[in-house]
Amino acid sequence: MIVDQRVGLRIIGKEILGVILLMAAWDFAVVILFQVFHQEWMEQPSLPTSLIGSALALFMGFRSNSAYARWWEARTLWGATTNNCRSLGRQIGTLLGDRPDLMLATAAYPHALRGALGNIDVSEDVNRLLPPEMAKAIVGWRNQPNAILYQIGLGVSAEVAKKGIDGAVHGQIDRILSDLANAQGGLERIRNTPLPMQFSALPRTLVNIFCIVLPLSMVQTLKWITPLGSSLVGMLFLVLDKSAADLQEPFASTPHALPMATMARTIEIDVVQATGLPTPPPTTVVNGIQS
Repeated sequence: MIVDQRVGLRIIGKEILGVILLMAAWDFAVVILFQVFHQEWMEQPSLPTSLIGSALALFMGFRSNSAYARWWEARTLWGATTNNCRSLGRQIGTLLGDRPDLMLATAAYPHALRGALGNIDVSEDVNRLLPPEMAKAIVGWRNQPNAILYQIGLGVSAEVAKKGIDGAVHGQIDRILSDLANAQGGLERIRNTPLPMQFSALPRTLVNIFCIVLPLSMVQTLKWITPLGSSLVGMLFLVLDKSAADLQEPFASTPHALPMATMARTIEIDVVQATGLPTPPPTTVVNGIQS
């Protein structure tokens, strides 16, 4: 996630630079054809393009709101995961007693979750934290985060039976495990349900068509400065489209995605510190980006 606004502007500028250059080249071609070769067919009225631009701006605004709502829901669910992992670690440590293996499994869970959501290899972090017997037990499971929750549940049940702990205590811990499963289900829903084509591919197509038509309606008024005016207006729509496209994929390996590695490391530190075991340092911001 970009945390430095200046870096964010540079990144977005680089990402749309190629399209802007192509658009500027087309604008110059239109100006030369109109001013030098006097192509009368280019004398198009500006009113239709203005109306189309207004309608497109409303559509892009609605699409941006939908993409941001998707991104923010993912962030909210990750916040619930953070709180529940901390609560689970506290309950295990204070109610069950000496079970550092279950606390380490709790710390491994968010790493496994970010690996499943982002389709990235997190085996190093998971194997570093997950007790060997649990790591062996979840081999072959398609859903590794859910497998870890299942193993934690088995460990809690065994400890409750062994120590004769009251069922109400067991119920409290089980509710936290259920809350973690519910948050994971919400995150998986976002990952497995992309925005409909009308909000993903269609806006980019409409923006490209609009940028092609735009200089044709401006050249008779702006003449030689058409590339400046057309490029500025076109860049606005390109930035809106690019921003929404980035936000609609909160788990992608891009600078615009959620900082899942940072959140997982934060959970790990908070949970593992209670066991007295050494913890890794927090992640740092690199070039204005929080991973």
